[in-house]
Amino acid sequence: MATAEELKRSIESGAWDTALEKLYGSRAGMLDRQRARYAEAAGEFAALYGAHRPAEIYSAPGRTEIGGNHTDHNHGVVMAGAVDLDVIAVVSQNNENIVRVKSKGFEKRDEVELSNLLPVPAEAGHSQSLIRGVAAGIARQGGKVGGFDAYTTSDVLRGSGLSSSAAFEVVIGAIFNGEYNEGCFSAVEIAKISQYAENVFFEKPSGLMDQTASSVGSVITIDFRDPADPIVEKVSFDLARHGYCLCITDTKGSHASLTDEYAAVREEMEAVAACFGKSVLREVDETALLADIAGVRAKLGDRAVLRALHFFADSSRAGALCKAIREDRFEDFLRLIVEGGHSSFEYNQNAYSAKNPREQGVPLGLALSQRVLNGCGAWRLQGGGFAGTIQAFVPARLLEEYRAAMDNVFGAGACHVLNVRNYGAIHVTPSL
Repeated sequence: MATAEELKRSIESGAWDTALEKLYGSRAGMLDRQRARYAEAAGEFAALYGAHRPAEIYSAPGRTEIGGNHTDHNHGVVMAGAVDLDVIAVVSQNNENIVRVKSKGFEKRDEVELSNLLPVPAEAGHSQSLIRGVAAGIARQGGKVGGFDAYTTSDVLRGSGLSSSAAFEVVIGAIFNGEYNEGCFSAVEIAKISQYAENVFFEKPSGLMDQTASSVGSVITIDFRDPADPIVEKVSFDLARHGYCLCITDTKGSHASLTDEYAAVREEMEAVAACFGKSVLREVDETALLADIAGVRAKLGDRAVLRALHFFADSSRAGALCKAIREDRFEDFLRLIVEGGHSSFEYNQNAYSAKNPREQGVPLGLALSQRVLNGCGAWRLQGGGFAGTIQAFVPARLLEEYRAAMDNVFGAGACHVLNVRNYGAIHVTPSL
């Protein structure tokens, strides 16, 4: 095993270039940027923990949601794709039973003593809770945990809907899996362990889509009829062949203080299910809801009904998106993306927070997208919503015009042109 110092020199020499191109593609400047990023991470690890420590590198990608907005937590169907923005971690085992993680851009180093694998109330909402929760989840499944020191750096936009928290959870799971469990946990098992950490330790009621997309990689459909055993299928997806690019624009709204907004979506959907004696909407007959809308709205109000209607439509739409791709009906795919965006905005009502109506970056970004694309391509909010990013499928001939329009309003570099990443959470080696 190479030391941190040797690792840095090896990366700088170009020995990792083939692996980096597999992970991040070959767009102009991409290889140089990733080579410098990896070498910097190895150098920072060496400065923090020692240049002669043996070190490994792990990576977990962010994800973009393609279909099935807020359907996973009620056991629906989603389509998502891993993207070429990720968290990387330079790691070395220690014999102290302590996990230490220093993340670029954060002053504080997280330290978690693994002798306590119960939730710590004071850690809720902080990254220590995710580390402790992932360790607890590994142990609950009969796996081994042990101490390690890590330096992480992420280019997954925080609060953007690309799931920076899921990528962090999943990379921690990948480290425990690779360093102490010989990779015995599957990608889906690591995703479920990561969700457990976020739900129980971080205290955010997320579904399983984000973690699964990050852990598995590629473009996938996930059917959550049985969350304990979700059906995950990879789908071949080549935008370039159709002359399109995937753009994610950060509208610069913060997801901070929006946990209650996200929770309300799930709570209202489940409240509708409870009206029919069920725990989640997947168990409810849609025709039964349609027949008793008056009764449900009298009990729960109109927003809960609208969110339930969105759930049924967008779960169905996720399956239709998958079918359109497999049958190479690209225009139908674009139409379905736009329809899903309207459903999220109008029925699920997660385009902006009613608590702060002056901040509506997501709706503004969608309005500008519709104006620039003018019937070409597709646009939608994605992720948890209320703030953060929008997604657009942009014809290559309009890419520079579209990117300029987004950057002009939201700031230089707000619009990101991404690739789908064919690898999920992974132990990165030169021979990848």
